[in-house]
Amino acid sequence: MKIYETLSPLALAFMGDAIHTAFVREYVLTNESNSKISNYHNLAKKFCNAKSQKEVLEKILPNLTNEENEIVRRARNAKAKHKAKNFDEEEYKKATAFEALIGFLYLSKQYERLQEILKISVSEI
Repeated sequence: MKIYETLSPLALAFMGDAIHTAFVREYVLTNESNSKISNYHNLAKKFCNAKSQKEVLEKILPNLTNEENEIVRRARNAKAKHKAKNFDEEEYKKATAFEALIGFLYLSKQYERLQEILKISVSEI
């Protein structure tokens, strides 16, 4: 059994959050090289928030595989123990689903597909 098959959707989201954040930070550093460090954080926040992640998920939903759709569905329906501070519940659930998808793709070593979706997450908003 593979590790991603044993993890809960929220555990996949935990991993996906780290992968997405690292990707966004690298993107910001390589595309905004003349910025001050405080600007890097503000630029990264533009992509690493529930609203942006929800929008990316909605954009890519029609093109997901059956397996990816199942990961998204399970994560969206997962019962989180805490609430989002600045976003409504729907946005938060969809952002969690996006992060779970990222975590799943990373842990299942589907790196080409992962890069495809990560690039969309910084270019389509």
